[in-house]
Amino acid sequence: MKEFENVKPDNIVVGKNPVREALKSGRPVDKVVFVQGEKTGGMGEIIALAKERGVPVQAVDRARLDTLSGNSRHQGVMAYIAAREYAGLEDILENSGDNPFILLLDEINDPHNLGAILRTAEAAGVCGVVIPKRRSVSLTPAVARVSAGAVEYVPVARVTNMVRTIEILKEKGLWVVGAESGGHELYWEAKLAGPLALVVGGEDKGLGRLVRERCDLMVKIPMMGRIGSLNASVAAALLLYEVLRQRTKA
Repeated sequence: MKEFENVKPDNIVVGKNPVREALKSGRPVDKVVFVQGEKTGGMGEIIALAKERGVPVQAVDRARLDTLSGNSRHQGVMAYIAAREYAGLEDILENSGDNPFILLLDEINDPHNLGAILRTAEAAGVCGVVIPKRRSVSLTPAVARVSAGAVEYVPVARVTNMVRTIEILKEKGLWVVGAESGGHELYWEAKLAGPLALVVGGEDKGLGRLVRERCDLMVKIPMMGRIGSLNASVAAALLLYEVLRQRTKA
């Protein structure tokens, strides 16, 4: 996963005891990485704790872990720590009132994009942001810095299955609108004032097929030049403020 290639020292915990205690203490752990085949000294307990908490785990060879940990004395395991605690999807829904406005991000991999989106989401009145546990950047220190403090105010939930999350939101009465170049309506012509979940795709692929198929409506941002798409954070900003405009007018 690209977002973990160039981590900062304050984003990692290395060694069996530190990783075990981070998991036991309830600290927001994004991912546990361990040496493939390593089963001694409590490694099984660490992996079990991670899975119990729903934390992704990844097996790599020792040379790879040496590189990821900065050649520290990692004892075969390290963990990435999030900049803040994640929220639960149910918590976001419970605190969203009668007219929820939720932003779903499908595989955003650039921490600068995620940070910028969180900053705009906070300013536009988004009730909560949802990201997938895999194939997505998490709440790294870089994301927190770019968000300019918004990470402290916008609840962010991490989910295992984005498709199932969309189905849950629809069951709760939210209208799910996805954004993509092949959308059926221009985004400013779509009705976006009611209970809404807006889905924005990643930098390269856009929305996944199954995610796209679960959306109630697909909207597009017109592109009049030779470039085929906008930066994910710019596209999100346009869409979020159109939602805010319509909600304020309503």
